[in-house]
Amino acid sequence: MEFNSLSEFFAMGGYAFYVWLSFGSCALILVGLLFSSLREKRVLLQQVAAQSAREQRIEKAKQQEKQL
Repeated sequence: MEFNSLSEFFAMGGYAFYVWLSFGSCALILVGLLFSSLREKRVLLQQVAAQSAREQRIEKAKQQEKQL
């Protein structure tokens, strides 16, 4: 498809509403997926840090128990 001007490109031969709606919804979904993934990564790293801290406290308590 060939466009003679920028306005013809944005009009998309009369199908602009459908074309730009599909591009916009796809972009919105991808941005949502990005933010969701970043949030899940942060939560997972916090859970790993908490688990590690628990394991260290348990190990320290075991060592103190052995010393008594």
